[in-house]
Amino acid sequence: MEHQGVHPEDAEGTSEVSPRPGADGTGHEHERTPAGAAADCDDDAHVEEVEGDEPLLPARVHRPSDLMRFLAGVFAVVVLLAIAAFAHGTTSGLEQDINKGTGQAPDLLIKIAGLASSIAILLVPVAFAIERLIKRDGLRIADGVLAAVLAHGVTLATDLWVAKGAPDSIQEALTQPSPGDIHALTDPVHGYLAPVIAYMTAVGMSRRPRWRAVLWVVLLLDAFSMLVTGYTTPFSIILTVLIGWSVAYGTLYAVGSPNVRPTGRNLMAGLRHVGFRPVSAAREEVPETSDSGDRGRRYFVTLEDGPPLDVTVVDREQQAQHFFYRVWRNITLRGLATRSSLQSLRQALEQEALLAYAAIAAGANAPKLIATSELGPDAVMLVYEHTGGRTLDSLDDEEITDELLRNTWHQVKALQSRRIAHRRLVGEAILVDRSGKVILTDLRVGEIAAGDLLLRMDIAQLVATLGLRVGAERAVASAVGVLGPDAVADCLPLLQPIALSRSTRATLRKLARERAQRQREAVLEASQQAKQARLEATRPDTAPAELEKPDKKAVRAEQRAEKRAIDEALEGAREEDLLTQIRHQVLLIRPQAPVEPARLERVRPRTLISFMAGAFGAYFLLSQLTHIEFATLFDNAEWGWVIAAVLFSALSYVAAAMSLLGFVPERVPFVRTVAAQVAGSFVKIVAPAAVGGVALNTRFLQRSGVRPGLAVASVGASQLFGLGCHILMLLSFGYLTGTEKTPSLSPSRTVIAGLLTVAVLVLVVTSVPFLRKFVVTRVRSLFAGVIPRMLDVLQRPQKLVTGIGGMLLLTACFVMCLDASIRAFGDESTSLSLASVAVVFLAGNALGSAAPTPGGVGAVEATLTVGLIAVGLPKEVAAPAVLLYRLLTLWIPVLPGWLFFNHLTRKGAL
Repeated sequence: MEHQGVHPEDAEGTSEVSPRPGADGTGHEHERTPAGAAADCDDDAHVEEVEGDEPLLPARVHRPSDLMRFLAGVFAVVVLLAIAAFAHGTTSGLEQDINKGTGQAPDLLIKIAGLASSIAILLVPVAFAIERLIKRDGLRIADGVLAAVLAHGVTLATDLWVAKGAPDSIQEALTQPSPGDIHALTDPVHGYLAPVIAYMTAVGMSRRPRWRAVLWVVLLLDAFSMLVTGYTTPFSIILTVLIGWSVAYGTLYAVGSPNVRPTGRNLMAGLRHVGFRPVSAAREEVPETSDSGDRGRRYFVTLEDGPPLDVTVVDREQQAQHFFYRVWRNITLRGLATRSSLQSLRQALEQEALLAYAAIAAGANAPKLIATSELGPDAVMLVYEHTGGRTLDSLDDEEITDELLRNTWHQVKALQSRRIAHRRLVGEAILVDRSGKVILTDLRVGEIAAGDLLLRMDIAQLVATLGLRVGAERAVASAVGVLGPDAVADCLPLLQPIALSRSTRATLRKLARERAQRQREAVLEASQQAKQARLEATRPDTAPAELEKPDKKAVRAEQRAEKRAIDEALEGAREEDLLTQIRHQVLLIRPQAPVEPARLERVRPRTLISFMAGAFGAYFLLSQLTHIEFATLFDNAEWGWVIAAVLFSALSYVAAAMSLLGFVPERVPFVRTVAAQVAGSFVKIVAPAAVGGVALNTRFLQRSGVRPGLAVASVGASQLFGLGCHILMLLSFGYLTGTEKTPSLSPSRTVIAGLLTVAVLVLVVTSVPFLRKFVVTRVRSLFAGVIPRMLDVLQRPQKLVTGIGGMLLLTACFVMCLDASIRAFGDESTSLSLASVAVVFLAGNALGSAAPTPGGVGAVEATLTVGLIAVGLPKEVAAPAVLLYRLLTLWIPVLPGWLFFNHLTRKGAL
């Protein structure tokens, strides 16, 4: 398939659509004709064809900009109410100053302004509605009416909330005694003004300069008259405007705005407007997974007297596609931010035109821009000379020759010689014509006067793009042959997924899944072959006495042989990913090339989530501590129980070492293992609780002489046993807590609810094919690695007792530490049973392990505090008890953990 799409003469079964009435400027009406009907027309008749045009454009579209404005309005409302609630002195002073200033206005002026605004506030919307109906734009009027109705409902709800449930400070800021009745209060939100604002915003009055001026004059007059006469407050006026504005954009995003995207027939009229005489236009089909889906619609246009054209149409809706993805990239990446989708269409047009001219001036092969034009207020078009050919993605592997690779790099070299960054060097942006000439397309997102970072990014992206097609060796060799080894070596720090295009990252993830699947299959096959060999080696004539007393040495030898076979299969099936292969190829040419990845992320998702969760946890904890008198509390604290809590916290590291070594058949020093668990206190504060400990223990076992595969299996076996023990203890202590007849928990309801939840999850997983395949794949890999390791442990009862005993002791230490923290601040009347404390701890620990925050910060504190209050502990005791417990188990051990981490690292144990 050629780049220009399907030629009209070659298409079968497509529709040839004549323009709508007036589309050609004559005002005559044409009829829709089927394919091939144009041949029957009179030769002198002017016939147009539009193939591949959208047959059913959606009547409405959801604009991301509407959602952003709605969220901004909601945020402004929240900020306004917060100011009214917490800055009472400021709001009162502001109201007094405004009332003092407006009180000096002449009465005649006040009456004229009030009368004019009262009339205009009703006449202006009606006049605009009549104007829109005359232009047959009734959909906008319907949107405005719906927004007005919703705004009126929000107004009533807000008035009710302010009157019945809002704090006194908010009520005073939004209302005041009514001038007509001092015993009544004014409305917090104007019942007629908010719907009018919502209506005016939804119908688009603010986008028309004359109507916008009238709108602001009316609003200012109405606000002035209401303030002067004492029927409102400044905060009430602001809240009314924000509610109307927010409801309007929320309505527009929910129901969608009328679609004004230009069709192919509008394109034909636009081409005539700039001097062309088009005959037909065929829409190029772009795959849904394309990286350039937001880069405009492309048409192949034939002319009456001249070569064909390639036309790109960009409208506001396409320009806003992937808006949130680009916003996220702008926030999180350094120096690689994509241009905002909220730039005007004229700015986008000028940017693409500038890059097209700059690329050709640099000597690169690029589409030649010959005309530009607007297609109404919401779309633009760019007309290029036709460049027939096929994209790199559509070429067969044998068609991608070394000469083609070199030609591609020559085009990039020409751009970089003039400091032009392409920024989208994917397969679909590289066009190859029939003569083999390489043409770079999709220049719209490029940069002129680009910095070194973007230029190196282009090299890294193109090496990855070509490597996916021809392999790392040929891709690197072609780049070095044109750019030189130094330029290619300089791009290595940027050769990381976050710096590559979206489609390239998706392809790399797909290849990674395929590699992992092949490794799992190899391990499973090796395990099955080892078991089969063991069965075949068993003699059928073995005496019964020998069967009763198997040779332990022989059993262990067979197990070691099976492990060796699995490890060899895993090593043989291990494959390097493409980026690693590229690095190795470059290092063969430049061994001193920098390989440390550059720090491109400004904010990582995990950091952002951790910050929000930590802020929530801090807010929750501070809200619980505000009414607690810590001086009195600490004076009355039982310091003996505080010391006991410290001892239980210290003992937990010994228990953690036991729980790990119980699943490691190899000999590992116990004291060093305890030190590694203390070092985990430092790692836990910089990584999620369920990730940091696993990574550190795996690394420690590998450094202690355990083979990598066995180290991962040992940690996995420990985690699996720990999960099972955790669930059993949670159910058991939950039942015991319920039997104590506490007011909050019932054993039957708790246990039954847990069992029903598990049953529902199992049914959902088994009934959904995707989930079932996911779980089966993970379970098979688990049996391939972890289960054999667990069988090894079962052969050594002392190891099994150490592991399970360590897990039980670890849980007991944490439960006793929490219980001692409670007793340190409570008395006999507030003490809880160990079963209740254990349930709260196990629930908090489970949530902390699942939370993405380091050490479960925020989630654990909130869960423990709420849980203790739920089982009957007063808030004045629960909050400081949780604070002490977390200090002893999370924050205070950070310093010794850092010291042990550095010590073990220097010793080569980590």
